[in-house]
Amino acid sequence: MKKVIMSLMIVACSIYLIGCTSSETEEVIVSKNPNAEEVLGLDPHADIFQWDGIIYQTNIEWVNEMDLTKDELVGEIEVVYDNNLNFKDRMANKLPIGARIFSTKERKDILLVEYAGKNKKYLALGEG
Repeated sequence: MKKVIMSLMIVACSIYLIGCTSSETEEVIVSKNPNAEEVLGLDPHADIFQWDGIIYQTNIEWVNEMDLTKDELVGEIEVVYDNNLNFKDRMANKLPIGARIFSTKERKDILLVEYAGKNKKYLALGEG
């Protein structure tokens, strides 16, 4: 009789413990900076370039309205993108080779680009 009661208690405890365990899984969302394919997929006419692994885009209204001061020359565009290439640093889809890229004194996430007498402001596209 003791064996039967003990067996029933073990079974009851096992069922209770199994019922109390959580079967929920935790979903982890990892965000990252957008790449050129993602940006051009959303807007095929976007004017972008890549610098230090970050995509920069121009023609953003609130950025164009800012008064910014040119700081240091950080580099130049070296490659023009075409569909047969993977987008990489120092590559642009609309800027010409030799376009000069400058940092700004006011913002670290905006770069100024000069070419052919034109000046453009490019915003670093962040995650989200």
